[in-house]
Amino acid sequence: MTTSSKRRWRLFQFLADFLADRFVLPSKRLLVAVLLGTPIAIIGFLLEIGYSTFFLYNGLLLIASILDWVTIPKRRDLSIRRILPEQTDIGQSVSIELELANNSGQSVSYSIVEDLPLTFEETGSITGVMEQPLTNIRFETRGKERGEYVFRWLYMRWHGKLGLWYRQSRFACEQTIKVYPDLSAVRGYLASLQESLIVDGKKIMRREKAGTEFHAIRDYVPDDDPRMINWSASARSRRLMTNQYRPEHGKVITILIDCGRLMGVELDNQTRLDRSLESALTLAAVALRQGDQVALLAYSHEIKTYIPPGRGLRHLHTLLEATYNLTSDFVEADPAKALEFLNRQQKRRSLVVLFSDMENYLVEDQLSNYLWRMRRSHLLLLLSLADPLLHEWSHIDTSNSSLAFTKAVAQRFQLDRRAFQQKMIGAGIQVLDVPADQLTLTVINTYLDIKSREAL
Repeated sequence: MTTSSKRRWRLFQFLADFLADRFVLPSKRLLVAVLLGTPIAIIGFLLEIGYSTFFLYNGLLLIASILDWVTIPKRRDLSIRRILPEQTDIGQSVSIELELANNSGQSVSYSIVEDLPLTFEETGSITGVMEQPLTNIRFETRGKERGEYVFRWLYMRWHGKLGLWYRQSRFACEQTIKVYPDLSAVRGYLASLQESLIVDGKKIMRREKAGTEFHAIRDYVPDDDPRMINWSASARSRRLMTNQYRPEHGKVITILIDCGRLMGVELDNQTRLDRSLESALTLAAVALRQGDQVALLAYSHEIKTYIPPGRGLRHLHTLLEATYNLTSDFVEADPAKALEFLNRQQKRRSLVVLFSDMENYLVEDQLSNYLWRMRRSHLLLLLSLADPLLHEWSHIDTSNSSLAFTKAVAQRFQLDRRAFQQKMIGAGIQVLDVPADQLTLTVINTYLDIKSREAL
């Protein structure tokens, strides 16, 4: 950068600060008053008193402008404090409160604009009158993307009693807010009983009929296995009692999340990564509530984050803090590198749940070798979001040759996806290609089925 460009930059910076922080500009009322002087001057010239009328009107307007300018409250007499929540969920309404302090001793009409991050909904300008020393304003917005965002400035314009001039300034109110994934399914599960898990409005937890770990003694019901009757407890209580067993706790669930290029594709106003992350956190909540341990690995072309196995609902907060600001990278994901890293870190047998895209499974040449190697020590579950556009193209009417070609290509892609599924199932690796709105329900049902069969 040359010396002259540096000087220009400093000048532009000064002008920007001056216009944003210490600028006074005319109001619409003043502009109307100036324009109104034209017909008054014309009438004065027609009455042969034009000069007197012109100077008298503009002199009065100048005196009024000076008085209004002098009486506008100074910036030091005003202050703003923003009250912002520390966190919110994506798409949820965020209530923001502004506390305005007026030490000028007079009422002040104001207009405030919040400097919102780009991913938040615009709220427009907020207008009102400060008649008390303290004034509270409340408005709402919502975050449209996950991550950590900074609210920096508040811009305010205000005028005096005559309203001929505005003074504008900016107030530094830097605060940070975290936008988490949609945790409604997680909170709904944690608020429900263990026997009545409901996800997306559907009851998905079935009554456990098998297990090796003793859980409790309860009253015998006709559907119970007579071999499980506890005769000692029955003799003491003088009614039939049965032992209740559950699958062994303390298993390890390892969640892998692909953060590559294909996971940034949008489905119903949400990226595939958002959908996968919400389902992964819900699965983690279910597994932790079941007494299992959960580990998490996020990757793209490199390892982005790894959380070792942990237990308890406190560990769910650790997982959330590590993943709420994950973003998809504009590179191809390398699942082989992630599986190799996991194989070094996780020596204990675990259920490995991989959230990725089917195209990554099909394109990656070395992936099958790593999967076959890992299936000896881990139980693998591969998940993919079905492409609705591909499904639509494979069922279109072939009214012309172009549509027929499109349909043939779409069906070819679907056959490749099904062939990969059959190949992996034959090797003992479960692959699920499900619609986005059924991902959470499917992965939890599959996990509970694995638990009930004690396949882990």
